[in-house]
Amino acid sequence: MASFCILVTHSPFDTQRAYSAYRFADAAINGGHTLAGIFFYQSGVNNSNNFQTPHADELNMYQKWKTLNDLHLVPLNVCVTAANRRGIINKEDAIERDLVHYNLTAPFEEVGLGELIELINGSDRTIQF
Repeated sequence: MASFCILVTHSPFDTQRAYSAYRFADAAINGGHTLAGIFFYQSGVNNSNNFQTPHADELNMYQKWKTLNDLHLVPLNVCVTAANRRGIINKEDAIERDLVHYNLTAPFEEVGLGELIELINGSDRTIQF
């Protein structure tokens, strides 16, 4: 069986690529493969924004990723630089900047690009969506 690193570079509401990444991750796990982790980069960091409020008839990708982590403990890594540029910050950054609200919470975790390199090196394959 193979080990995969998944790189998500598209937001959950612009294209179907984030959903395709989720479906691939789910299928890989159900097929007996392992996921070293999922890395959200560029516009893909929008998947980690817990302020998303999709309509009742729309797919909630934030919840899909959260459930994937809950069921399979797949690391959900978010590029800190790309996230901050798009207004996605965690509690510590909000406190440091005297902000009342923050929109990046567990199981999503802010990391640097070094973590992506570690995921790539620790996997048999890297798939980008």
